[in-house]
Amino acid sequence: MLFKNITIIDENLDVKKNMFVLVQDGRIAYVGAAVPEGYDGEMFDGSRKLLMSALINIHAHSPMTLLRGYGEGMALSDWLFTKIFPFEAKMRERDVYYSMLLGIAEMMKYGTAASTEMYFHTDAIVRAALESGFKINISSGITSFDGKPLSENANFLCEQKNFETIHGAGGGRILADFSIHGEYTSNPGIVGGLAAYLKGKDARVHIHLSETKKEVAECRERHGITPPAYFEKLGLFDLPVTAAHCVALEDGDFDILSRHDVTIAHCPVSNLKLASGVANIPRALRAGISVGLGTDGPSSNNALNLFSDLKLFALLHKGVGGDPKLIGAKEALLSVTANGARAQGRADCGVLKAGARADLVVIDLDTPSMQPEHDLVSNIVYSLDPSAIFMTMIDGQVVYRDGEFKTIDLEKVYFEVESSKKRILSEL
Repeated sequence: MLFKNITIIDENLDVKKNMFVLVQDGRIAYVGAAVPEGYDGEMFDGSRKLLMSALINIHAHSPMTLLRGYGEGMALSDWLFTKIFPFEAKMRERDVYYSMLLGIAEMMKYGTAASTEMYFHTDAIVRAALESGFKINISSGITSFDGKPLSENANFLCEQKNFETIHGAGGGRILADFSIHGEYTSNPGIVGGLAAYLKGKDARVHIHLSETKKEVAECRERHGITPPAYFEKLGLFDLPVTAAHCVALEDGDFDILSRHDVTIAHCPVSNLKLASGVANIPRALRAGISVGLGTDGPSSNNALNLFSDLKLFALLHKGVGGDPKLIGAKEALLSVTANGARAQGRADCGVLKAGARADLVVIDLDTPSMQPEHDLVSNIVYSLDPSAIFMTMIDGQVVYRDGEFKTIDLEKVYFEVESSKKRILSEL
């Protein structure tokens, strides 16, 4: 497909008008100001449209669409242990499969091409991604409450199997990560064991980190140090790590994350909804820490619309910091594109340039929220209405276009998710 006469946001996040972008074999084959020589294939008229890199969500529990609106108005610890964990204990593989498809549909509709998932029944999540054309980094969230060694931990064995069997599946769309759910749901033997096991392997790690002040205080009681210092001491930060939340980082923690090139998955909507607080992202950026955005789960957000989170990200820190220059529009957009791709280990994604994977979003400029065009990057970050998202393409495949999902039977998904909800509620 050739996008002709279209406005683009290029690899430097600069706006260029009347451009031609050729997509072939899942990649962007050409970007230029004229029709590529000899091309006579399918064309998409890009007049009054904008083309940009699709978004990347680097912290999600997308099958929690099944819990959307469940367990409202509770603090994190009570919410998890009295509502979420009991509900999730009743979820079967089929429940997770259809709930993941629902989450994927929501993300596709809102211009997201990839997510970093931490959840159970990973086979169902991978199947949903493969069938729908979506991209995921998948881990199951290692927890340990029984004192068993890592070699007997069911979640670790699941991740080990995934890494050996499905890492790179779907032409690279499926990447298998390892994970520690959190300091408070594991133990030093598990963390240290995972760090030792992964030494020398080309693997990535996903964790929850310093999400609340309570978590940090209890970690100090148990180990005498903060969660970042704890994971550093046990060797986990010697690996490529994406750390979700980081709301309650203390002074020395920023140096630890910077020293080990840890990426922060900032989840501002979820953190506010659960009253966990506001992560000091401006300080993290000053320390040279890479920051991407995550929605977290649809039970604590409650949406998977990353454009909505993007706006809050760009506004929140201005208000908290009392400085309108904090988190500029381009800096915000970088967090959900190139920074997200880097966190996932996808060097060929997250940018609109020749040679990159064709993960693209088409936005209709003929909508009230995108006019006038003083600064289109600012319009995308601050004023974009979701109805303006016309098309989402992943690896060159159109998966959503003008209200139609090309790879998902949404009516069946709705029916199955509702059936799962009723059954689980009846079992609680």
